[in-house]
Amino acid sequence: MDNFIAHILVVDDDDGIRSLVKKYLNENDYLVTTANSAEDANEKVNIIKFDLIILDIMMPGKSGLEFIQENQKKLKTPIILLTAKGQANERIEGLEVGADDYLPKPFEPKELILRIQNIITKTKITDPKRVIEFENIKIDLNKQLIFKKNVEFKINNTEKKILENMINNPGKTFSRDDIGSLIDLDKERSIDVIITRLRKKIEIDPKNPKFLQTIRGAGYVLWIE
Repeated sequence: MDNFIAHILVVDDDDGIRSLVKKYLNENDYLVTTANSAEDANEKVNIIKFDLIILDIMMPGKSGLEFIQENQKKLKTPIILLTAKGQANERIEGLEVGADDYLPKPFEPKELILRIQNIITKTKITDPKRVIEFENIKIDLNKQLIFKKNVEFKINNTEKKILENMINNPGKTFSRDDIGSLIDLDKERSIDVIITRLRKKIEIDPKNPKFLQTIRGAGYVLWIE
């Protein structure tokens, strides 16, 4: 594995596409495992840790979207969707349920490589603060979990983005606009709901927050130092 950039799972029911993608990725120093269905992919992700998954949406049996939905709680691997032209709704739904990017068929192999490189680079950026502990709270951004008094809480990708930025900018006040830009959301009420949800997972007394505080007229700040 040391001679490869990353280990990629290619999931597509088309033998020709699987073979071509595997050949091209191998030539560009990627280790590739293939699966011909969502069911086959399920078996492989249960025993192998992949760095990235290239996933076709339309497949016999379970679709690529069903694969994502069934695995989104346990699978943190970045996903690039392969979509046919005219599948705009499926692309949007795929991004909503956790895919990281999509590429319409037919595609240029070079573009696929560039998209892979972009995701792999972002994924491998090391962050010194991925696991933090304060008082009886532990936040693990890698596992997307919060432990409070030995009770485990799951955090979704939106909550993770907010926490990640707050943790790595201690003492910084984030306005609703700042948070909205991070999570591509411009509705103030929705942002307040997300903060309230986070407080329930972090605070001992969510109605009287000690850590994730409101700065009146300015926004929110995370005090954990």
